[in-house]
Amino acid sequence: MSREEAITKDKPEVNVTINGDSIRTPATLSVIQALWHAGYPRVQGVGCLEGVCGSCRVLVKRADTNNISMELGCQTLVEEQMEVMFLIFPSPPQHNYKLEKIANSWEVQTEFHQIFPEAQQCRNCHGCSTVCPKGIDVERGVALAVKGKFREAGDLFIECIMCDLCMTGCPEGISPNHVGLFARRVTAYFHTRPSNLINRLEKIRTGELTVVHETDQA
Repeated sequence: MSREEAITKDKPEVNVTINGDSIRTPATLSVIQALWHAGYPRVQGVGCLEGVCGSCRVLVKRADTNNISMELGCQTLVEEQMEVMFLIFPSPPQHNYKLEKIANSWEVQTEFHQIFPEAQQCRNCHGCSTVCPKGIDVERGVALAVKGKFREAGDLFIECIMCDLCMTGCPEGISPNHVGLFARRVTAYFHTRPSNLINRLEKIRTGELTVVHETDQA
């Protein structure tokens, strides 16, 4: 008897619909395990089978509600009359940058706005935070990065699995997960100087603040 058979032996079963197919499966299984139990092949190259996240994004509707939620198939246990649909997204837009080309940590915020100019257009609609399956305050993370607070932004995105749901939920075309990844990278690459100081320098660069020298006052 295999380990999976031992886990499911004599367990109550439920009826679920996954990608339009009706499946009867033990109630102890996740959506992914339910597919395998039903005989679907274990596709080669699936991330979670190789030690990294495969981002098994799914739409879930439970029997007792009309609401539809976005979850991860590897973490969602099947329930009676649950309906599940796997989501397949096109490749996200690429934000090309090389940290070694950023001269020093004083220039990080300037480079950020050139790499992610759309980040400043956030509408605060909460869409990205609502769809995040890891419960990350994505919108706040983007706002922190825009202000140059990369260490704080990076800390918020520690649990990010790069599933791209936040990106697809953004009406302004922001890629919040890539913003978070940038924040984490620059924090590790540079011993980033105080965010309030970097932010003030950026405002001077963009003309929001004017520096008045003593000689100008004389």
